[in-house]
Formats: sequence, C-alpha cells, structure tokens
Amino acid sequence: MNPTTPDKQKVLETEQKLLEAMKKSDVEILDQLLHDDLLFVLPSGDVITKQMDLETHKSGNLTLQEITSSIDSIKQIDDTVVVTLSSKITGKMLEQNFEGNFRYIRVWKMFDGGLKVIAGSGVGI
Repeated sequence: MNPTTPDKQKVLETEQKLLEAMKKSDVEILDQLLHDDLLFVLPSGDVITKQMDLETHKSGNLTLQEITSSIDSIKQIDDTVVVTLSSKITGKMLEQNFEGNFRYIRVWKMFDGGLKVIAGSGVGI
C-alpha cells in the first residue's frame, strides 16, 4: 500500500474522531479534519463551507446530544476515500430540538499524512 493511501482502519478511526468532535463542538479538531475548501450539502439543501460549519459550532447555534452512526460503505480511489454512513442524531439547531435519521456521504482525501473531508452531503431517511 502506498504510504499516502489510507487504510480502512485509519478511515474508521478518523470518522470516529470526526463524530466525537461534532458531538463536543470541538472546533480545533474539526478545523484539522475539514479541508479549507470543503463544500457540504445539508439535508435542507443549503451548501455550507468549512468556515460556516465551524462558526455554527463556535456560536453554540448547533449542539448535538447524540450521534449513533454505522458505516455503510468505504470505497477507496487512490488517495481519496468515499464513505457512506447512516446516523441517528439528536440535538438543537437555533434552540429548536431535532431528532432524525440521516444518510451521509463524505469524501476524504490524504494531505501531508492526514485525512481531511473535502466534500459531503446528508439527507434525511
């Protein structure tokens, strides 16, 4: 395996690190794991950037009480990995409680020995 190619275990560990950072609104870890040019399509259809996502966590506008996820598939293409997962999420957005089941796709790419999310999307299921 090429040293710039992530193995499946590294992808699983990094996905878990991302979920924990989301739950804790750990902006420092999120900043490390999200690429500066990230584009993400929310279940509402809105497109957000890394800066928008970090600001939502910093401001407290989004708080996540629980995230339960299971990986549906991991597909590796050279130094890029496409992950699909199903999640049950409970939290608050702008002081409004929400709970739902979602399917996500995240595109991870290796940069200087570390994985970063470069794109993603989520839909309610």
